[in-house]
Amino acid sequence: MKERRAGAVHLPVLPTLVVTLAVATMIALGFWQLERRAEKEALLASYAAADRASQEVAWPSAPLGYQAALYSRSAVRCVEVTNRRAVAGRSEDGQPGWAHIATCNVAVGGLADIALGWSPGPRGPAWSGGEVAGMVAPAGRGIRLVANPPIAGLAPLATPDPSAIPNNHLSYAVQWFAFAATAVVIYVLALRRRRGS
Repeated sequence: MKERRAGAVHLPVLPTLVVTLAVATMIALGFWQLERRAEKEALLASYAAADRASQEVAWPSAPLGYQAALYSRSAVRCVEVTNRRAVAGRSEDGQPGWAHIATCNVAVGGLADIALGWSPGPRGPAWSGGEVAGMVAPAGRGIRLVANPPIAGLAPLATPDPSAIPNNHLSYAVQWFAFAATAVVIYVLALRRRRGS
């Protein structure tokens, strides 16, 4: 029988396979985050271009058109107000207060949320509809039209700003690469401890 060579390293197969797969997955996720970073930069650039453009876009009547309309100028005609609510919001000069939102049946079909304007208190105006122009802004998974000029005697709301959208994908990528390196270091230390026992 051949003697084992002195200093030869014999890796346990299953643990090594598990660690290798885990590290490969973490590295792949890191590179995926770098790709997402580039995509997010392109998206933010398109938002900034829309923000600077003066041309209005048609109000999107279906969710497929929401992304392309964000941060563009648009207009709708509210034919019937179906709901009114006040939510926390900031004025154009940064004062905290209330944003008054009306949900409307619109002339192009479907519903639209319209941010009518700002006030220091939650009591909103008795607005019954009409033409509204403003900027298309994100609202959860949907969109809303932030009226500019504001409606029904309200003050202007803060203008939606695409530059405030975070792009954290680089830090996420660094985290995944750090996790992968940490896993390798821990496994190497565990192997050394196993050999010394």
